[in-house]
Amino acid sequence: EMVISLAAKGLITGEVQAHLSEVYGADVSRQTISTITDKVLDGMAEWQNRPLDAVYPVVFIDAIHVKIRDGAVANRPIYVALAVTAEGRRDILGLWAGDGGEGAKHWMHILTEIKNRGVDDVLMLVCDGLKGLPDAVETVWPKTVVQTCVVHLLRNCFRYAAR
Repeated sequence: EMVISLAAKGLITGEVQAHLSEVYGADVSRQTISTITDKVLDGMAEWQNRPLDAVYPVVFIDAIHVKIRDGAVANRPIYVALAVTAEGRRDILGLWAGDGGEGAKHWMHILTEIKNRGVDDVLMLVCDGLKGLPDAVETVWPKTVVQTCVVHLLRNCFRYAAR
């Protein structure tokens, strides 16, 4: 668990090895650390590509920006799709790392992937006010109602209100 936790925080194999040695006196090879993280990545890929339900009453989509270490530290969007099942349970449909700003074109790719994983219909999709996103949703699921998130709606309204 410690290896996975440290790797998730962005430490590279050598840094994980040094931390385990310094803090716990554990002699763990870089190969062992790589094997552990590779198994987790395989499990994540399997989860990310699993079949989904045919219908979701509500899907929420948004991007969060996080610092990612890929040679250098950079802010990258992580696209998130969260659904509510017909039974009322939450289901994270997937997480996708982007390489730039949040864009409707990238969302189109994600929505198409979700559809290809078995989602035939979404009754309502809640999103921010990103330009072009309603068109992308309509292309994938023509009958889906697109609802702007109330938090985003209020935030955008206050930008134009006098202080």
